[in-house]
Amino acid sequence: MTSSTTATPPPAGKRKMFNFLFIGVCLLILLFLWFAPPETTPRVPQDEEHLSFFTMERKAAENYCDNCHHPDGSQPLSEEHPTTFRCLFCHKRDPLPANPEEPASQP
Repeated sequence: MTSSTTATPPPAGKRKMFNFLFIGVCLLILLFLWFAPPETTPRVPQDEEHLSFFTMERKAAENYCDNCHHPDGSQPLSEEHPTTFRCLFCHKRDPLPANPEEPASQP
């Protein structure tokens, strides 16, 4: 003869404590995200030099960044700038406007 064991639920007081703890952690995460500083990383400019990169895939576009942004390039990066192999991870591209004469909105 086999005996089947059934799991007994935790006592009501313990279950309530876990529920309050879960809600408290969720509220702390929400508050942390609510008061996080705004994004300050510059977006990719929508000028003549960068327009062709808006239609490329991310990895393909990133291959061209070092052409101008290397230490001896026309727009070198600052000394504090991190490594440059994932440029579009931080520097986002805004969608191109439907009308090319109309400037894109910058947040």
